Amino acid sequence: MVGSRVVVIGGGITGLTAAWQLLESVPGADITVVDAADRPGGKLRREPVAGVALDVGAESVLARRPEALTLMSELGLDDQVVHPEATTASIWSRGQLHPMPRGTLMGIPSPPSSAAGVLSAEEIERAEAETPWPSGEFDDISVGDYVAARLGDAVVDRLVEPLLAGVYAGRARRLSLRACLPQVYAAVTAGASLTDAAATAAQTSALSPAGSTAPVFAGLHGGVGRLAESLSETLRSRGVTILSSTIARELRRDGAGWTVVTGARPAPRTLGADAVVVAVPSAPAARIVEPHAAAAAAALREIEYASMAIVTLAVDSSGGPLPGSGFLVPAVDGRTIKASTFSSTKWRWTAEAAEDLLFLRASVGRYGETFDLQRPDAELVGIAVAEVSEALGHQLPRIADAHVQRWGGALPQYTVGHVDRVARIRTAVAGVPGLELAGAAYEGVGIPACIASGRAAALAVTTHLRARSGDAGE
Repeated sequence: MVGSRVVVIGGGITGLTAAWQLLESVPGADITVVDAADRPGGKLRREPVAGVALDVGAESVLARRPEALTLMSELGLDDQVVHPEATTASIWSRGQLHPMPRGTLMGIPSPPSSAAGVLSAEEIERAEAETPWPSGEFDDISVGDYVAARLGDAVVDRLVEPLLAGVYAGRARRLSLRACLPQVYAAVTAGASLTDAAATAAQTSALSPAGSTAPVFAGLHGGVGRLAESLSETLRSRGVTILSSTIARELRRDGAGWTVVTGARPAPRTLGADAVVVAVPSAPAARIVEPHAAAAAAALREIEYASMAIVTLAVDSSGGPLPGSGFLVPAVDGRTIKASTFSSTKWRWTAEAAEDLLFLRASVGRYGETFDLQRPDAELVGIAVAEVSEALGHQLPRIADAHVQRWGGALPQYTVGHVDRVARIRTAVAGVPGLELAGAAYEGVGIPACIASGRAAALAVTTHLRARSGDAGE
């Protein structure tokens, strides 16, 4: 397979990982990554705030899945791995900060009494009187509709909704139970109570494979954005070409191979390839694959996305430490921000980065909300300062610096029917040799899931190239 040409369309963590895996599994391949952004890394990005490089996209990885930590190790970053401080998160509900209930899974309380404070006594009583679900399997239902039917609307509005918004920027009554909570879906379709299923799933996710407690999340000293920076630098040093600010406009069949068309229409540039990995969001992916897999393109267009913005603040440390790691905000309370992370409390390296400053961030934007994201940067900063101050019960100290990062169409929505939708996409693309899809739109939105998706696509390309090489008698 020496001399094989592979083009990866998309320079986020998925596409970069696909290129990394191809270096190992297809030695001697000519690998090119085509990325529309100004730099590789996608939602793993750092920007200076008060002179300190901070994450303005993803700021941690799930440590209970191995993929991200394995990649960090392969890049020689083991000694840079850090874990959040042992602090608690809160929910800002009905005008007060309440400790996040322990033993919950995506906000489903087990037992409901653990949510006292966030839920009223009447709401806890309703949740404890769990409504049975008719026996037998069901294809799919939204998380919100299912939980509300069994435990009451308040559990959805006050607990499940803010947790799901933190992961998907989505709405509980649109997101798929089967796709977003597969362990719970499997248990309840087998007849388990919802609170028991949540308790079992939460316990499983809270333990390492060996059964001992281990950190749930991890990051890197200096920010998880360093993972993308290190990966792209290493790829370049090993001969991979990364073309930033380059849009892949068209994918053409060229005999048994492919031609990727980039650049402006008056002066197009073409790249030849024996195989192509498409690792971009569903809308551009649909445009690229439609001539070759129309059914896949149609299903890809059914996947919707939510946009969001991250407001990062550097404040004077004279006001003292911030309480806990941050808080989530139920949409039902009508606030603009949906969460705030107290970075200097959560990450020790951030606290040590500037002795006279504290860093925190607030996120804005849920699925279907567009007005707030159209506000100017200064207005978003002002809203973030006002609402975080209100949650804390006192005015934030002097703002030394602020940064607004907008993520348009950042998070795919795993709406009802998502699992079947992805199956249709996979089946359609399987009939197109040398073409693979990868990314957050399919089997998981987190960084470990995207890394796994990129590796899987690269290994499928490897299998294709080996078969092709064998057919050629090489």
